[in-house]
Amino acid sequence: MKRAWVANVALICMLPVVAIWASMADEPFIITLATKVAILALAGVGLNMALGQGGLVSLGHAAFFGIGGYAMGILASHAQSYTPLLEWPMLIEGSNSMPVIWLLALVSSGLAALVIGALSLRTNGVYFIMITLAFGQMFYYFSISWPAYGGEDGLAIYMRNGFPGLNTLVPLHFFGLAFAVLLVALALATLIGRSPFGLALNAARQSSERVETAGIRPYRLQLTVFVLSGMVTGLAGALFADLNRFVSPSMFSWQTSGEIMVFVILGGVARLCGPLAGAALFILLEQLLGGISDYWHIFLGALLLLIILFARGGVMGLIAGPGERAHV
Repeated sequence: MKRAWVANVALICMLPVVAIWASMADEPFIITLATKVAILALAGVGLNMALGQGGLVSLGHAAFFGIGGYAMGILASHAQSYTPLLEWPMLIEGSNSMPVIWLLALVSSGLAALVIGALSLRTNGVYFIMITLAFGQMFYYFSISWPAYGGEDGLAIYMRNGFPGLNTLVPLHFFGLAFAVLLVALALATLIGRSPFGLALNAARQSSERVETAGIRPYRLQLTVFVLSGMVTGLAGALFADLNRFVSPSMFSWQTSGEIMVFVILGGVARLCGPLAGAALFILLEQLLGGISDYWHIFLGALLLLIILFARGGVMGLIAGPGERAHV
């Protein structure tokens, strides 16, 4: 446990150290990479709630990631064009405020997760995987055929949205904001893991029949964690779209769902900082190998295969040992 705690703290502290060093060295690109790691890790934390704690293998989390991104894009585009989002039955205008955008991203992705989870959780195994994937693809093709917000070309936002007390155009400020949200998500995952709800969820993951004999419905537990998971991933989508100042249907694609899954598996399923380790390793490989070959994903696939075969706990399993779980 002590070894796991040290590994988690060291990994969490490493990201702001890199960002601060890059700021002092006047390397804004490295700060942007660190911000991207924090945001993608946040998406991985969301998936890890469903996968690691609930045992729900979802290939449709790109739906929530994209909903969060489009929540940002729609509100910000109406704000920059000075056109109302809705005029009847009440006036709703666009917004450049991140707290307002985050609230919409959380609510919309949570509602989508509630509907998708309520239907998908009536199945299990490969059927659950395919239903979640199908929902993600439905959102993908809907966004392509939505010309009001860019359709297949996506939607560009000219100015980054604001947050009270910060200049979000300063790379280090935006990194600090994304990193703070990541810390809150990690704290939430820890609280869930240690709570009676988390213990019951873990028991349902291992043996749903035994949980039912105790008078607890696994369906409700899994639906609750699925909704929380979707909300966290949706918030990551809003931040990612704000980082790029661009939103497109690719955020809904199955490749995005696969990449989020890769972060979790690389870092370690059910490991608290597994998504952070996986996202950092993914971005590092992309930068180091992407300039060498356009087919750098081959090396990523080989690494993923080695981890699955010989390091079932992922990178964090190698560092922290086999006993560390997501609630530590």
